[in-house]
Amino acid sequence: MSVTSALIGVSLFGGIAYYEWRRLVHDTHLRGAPRVVATVAIGAAVAPMIIANVLGPGGPPNLSGPLAWPAFLGWVLFALVFLGLVGVDVARLGVWTGRRLGRSAPMDPARRQALARITGGAVTTLVVAEVGAGMVGALREAPVVDVPITLARLPRALDGFTIVQLTDLHVGATIGRDLVASLVARINALAPDLIALTGDLVDGSVDELRDDLAPLAGLRAPHGVYFVTGNHEYYVGVEAWIAHLTSLGIRVLRNERVPITRGDAGFDLAGIDDHDATSHGRGHGPDLVAALAGRDPTRAVVLLAHQPRQVRAAALHDVDLQLSGHTHGGQVWPWHYLAALQQGGLLAGRYREGPTELYVSRGAGYWGPPVRFAAPSELTRVILRAPA
Repeated sequence: MSVTSALIGVSLFGGIAYYEWRRLVHDTHLRGAPRVVATVAIGAAVAPMIIANVLGPGGPPNLSGPLAWPAFLGWVLFALVFLGLVGVDVARLGVWTGRRLGRSAPMDPARRQALARITGGAVTTLVVAEVGAGMVGALREAPVVDVPITLARLPRALDGFTIVQLTDLHVGATIGRDLVASLVARINALAPDLIALTGDLVDGSVDELRDDLAPLAGLRAPHGVYFVTGNHEYYVGVEAWIAHLTSLGIRVLRNERVPITRGDAGFDLAGIDDHDATSHGRGHGPDLVAALAGRDPTRAVVLLAHQPRQVRAAALHDVDLQLSGHTHGGQVWPWHYLAALQQGGLLAGRYREGPTELYVSRGAGYWGPPVRFAAPSELTRVILRAPA
């Protein structure tokens, strides 16, 4: 990280910390022990982020090692308190403007102090409760979510064909081998016909995470294990990861299609690069035309594509089903709204775009803070159904 970037990061975090300190300590006129405790708490939340911003590659979102847990938890507490206080202060500004326009008497200092204490205390309490509940949600075992989907072109002989989708695991700073091994055992116990890994598997290089990902070699399904890239693979050496996953027996689909057959019946499985891969160069980028070239229009197509918004192109090419991840279902409220906005309203669960069914899995891991609130994790089992 350059000196300029580090200074910008330190200034940003420092400025927000000062705003929170002024709002929660100065404006509330805390004194004695409460003042010291509040000041230390704000400093403790921001210090790991500042250290990581100076020392780590890419700042807090990409850190690892002993700073990871305190930095990520401080980061989410810090950010949510900031958003809450800004929301409250915008509302207070609106009330103040209304009073001025209405020529009401100014609010007396004692009342302003009481209001600052009430709102600051409420925001902090709610944020701490959300993060606490969110940690429980993030660290619990991801439940299996069954998703039956009828495909008009699926042969009766393949009715009940199961695909276990594992997505957005984000192995790295706080997710390691134990969770990977546990998920592999659980997936194999489900005895799926096919396993689909739909991107954002890692947040680190092959050299850093080789041992953590080793259990993936144990995934078993009669029709194979397949992977498509997510945006995070492009941040940490995508070519090395493609080669490494291939060495583990996982077929990486890069704008290509493979036939899935059982006896005389079958459908096509296609996979494309992540939506943002083109910006990373090196010949990467989604190409659905190439993936579907020469397809038999009478056969159903199941498409693996990391980002839900890729369904717009899938619908134009008469894809039957797209399986995606990327959003984590929002992961931490109120980031749900930003995730949905970025993906055109496609946040989690089932959608339909023209002829194409879309399922967006919330994923089995998390990115950054080990917190999931109002967005539970999942291990997705898609059950393909033929028309009655």
